[in-house]
Amino acid sequence: MSRTDASTGEVIADSKAKPAGSAPTMHVKVYSPFKTYFDEDAFSISAINATGPFDILPRHHNFLTLLGTGEMMIRPVRGIEQKIRISGGLMHVKADRITVFLDI
Repeated sequence: MSRTDASTGEVIADSKAKPAGSAPTMHVKVYSPFKTYFDEDAFSISAINATGPFDILPRHHNFLTLLGTGEMMIRPVRGIEQKIRISGGLMHVKADRITVFLDI
């Protein structure tokens, strides 16, 4: 069986439905050619690009940006906030999947 989410219009299989009251999440993967820094579900991610600081939350529109030097903050579903110091990179956001390529 499936249902339509009233807020997004998305068709969701009942087996994938989230419990009422749970916060939406997204999958975040941050890696460089030789190391994976983060690869889990999160509530949000914050970083800096040429126009300044920004946040990505679940259900964000497709987005592609070059990242500037600074700290990237990830708020994971499990555990404490993670800060990753970066000197630049590329962020790709699509369908609640965020991929960050560092050291490119």
